[in-house]
Amino acid sequence: MQPDIIAIGEPMLEFNAEEAGALSDVRHFVAGWGGDTSNFAIAASRAGGRVGYLTRLGDDEFGESFLKLWQREGIDVTRIVKDPDAFTAAYFISRKGEQHYFTYFRRDSAASRMTPGFLPQDYIAGAKLLHVSGISQAISVSASETVSAAISIARSAGRLVSYDPNFRPKLWALDRARAVIHATCRQADLIFPSLDDARQLTGMAATEEIARFYLGLGPKVVVVKLGAEGALLATADGLRRVPPYKVDSIDMSGAGDTFDGAFVAAYLAGRPVDACLRFANAAAAITTTGLGCVTPVPRLEEIEAFVARPPQ
Repeated sequence: MQPDIIAIGEPMLEFNAEEAGALSDVRHFVAGWGGDTSNFAIAASRAGGRVGYLTRLGDDEFGESFLKLWQREGIDVTRIVKDPDAFTAAYFISRKGEQHYFTYFRRDSAASRMTPGFLPQDYIAGAKLLHVSGISQAISVSASETVSAAISIARSAGRLVSYDPNFRPKLWALDRARAVIHATCRQADLIFPSLDDARQLTGMAATEEIARFYLGLGPKVVVVKLGAEGALLATADGLRRVPPYKVDSIDMSGAGDTFDGAFVAAYLAGRPVDACLRFANAAAAITTTGLGCVTPVPRLEEIEAFVARPPQ
């Protein structure tokens, strides 16, 4: 299968605490799947997109679990590589009130060993859109070079590039992150920064100022994700704010990735940009009503029904 959408990055097995408290006090965890671009791929597939994924996995049970997950989700895995000398990353989530705490086991993971030579050029060039993230650039120098090479392949073939900066200060220094992320924004067509990330990266506070700054870097579409406050869309036609959908949220994990995946799927389906924004906003809201990054991600029919319901 030649997908329309290809994502590249690092998948991570997730262990999500069932009860609130410090990690040392938690006794029960729900096993699941995470990793921002994997979450994106699943969300895009469930929203109606034809999706493929690129990564290196450890030749282990965690990696096998991901392969089975993606295959169940209809995601093409034919170009994924197994590394017998590395492992598939994992992380733990604990919660105190509305705060989430993440503990990662990812250093020297199989995905961090990606190099440009691993990329299938025909596969990327044959897609309509490539999706990448700042986390994929931060996990290692070779992974960052791989992301850059993938973007070059896509752009040379006239394909779209979507990008979520997903800044993680524990992974790299702010100055380097800012330089790499903003250089990538200049090569992307659609970008999805969160407000918190954008404030750190730009030093700006006002949402509208941030949106105009990123639009000035060259993307056609900028969406500043505002979490519980909705989102701000910036295009050449101006700025438009979309309010949030009200739901009973219990876990924000992966909501931003779901937003990105749903938006891209809707965009490639030819929906107007405003409709893409409402669609993605709804998908992200639904995701927060369940635990984990994958299980609560809605499918196309559920998103459309949610968007169509009368205002409450």
